[in-house]
Amino acid sequence: MAEKSVLAYFNTPEQAQQALEKMNSEFALIDSSIDRFDGYPGEGYTAAYPVTGNMQGLGALTLDGAFGRDSGILAAASTSASGLSSGAAGNYVSGMDTLLVAVVQEENRDRAMEIAQEFGAL
Repeated sequence: MAEKSVLAYFNTPEQAQQALEKMNSEFALIDSSIDRFDGYPGEGYTAAYPVTGNMQGLGALTLDGAFGRDSGILAAASTSASGLSSGAAGNYVSGMDTLLVAVVQEENRDRAMEIAQEFGAL
């Protein structure tokens, strides 16, 4: 049998998890994953005392990222870092930053897409 991949973007990991659970209840998944992503490199950075001046920059402080010089400048220009704008309540930037990947049998692909869309997928 042929396999098909379904890629669906969600606002929250909880939405993706609910969609994945419903898919699992209706048909067998070959493989699946739920991952969050963003547009900046790095593993994260925790500045214990930014008042001491021992921090990498605005992006590291506000976005909790471990940035190099160039990506740090880009990150500091983000509306998330500057606080000049936000897209959602709580000053969080709204958007679809959660990716659900499900590998299903070809005959289940359309139903998997319908389920993803039921839970708010793009």
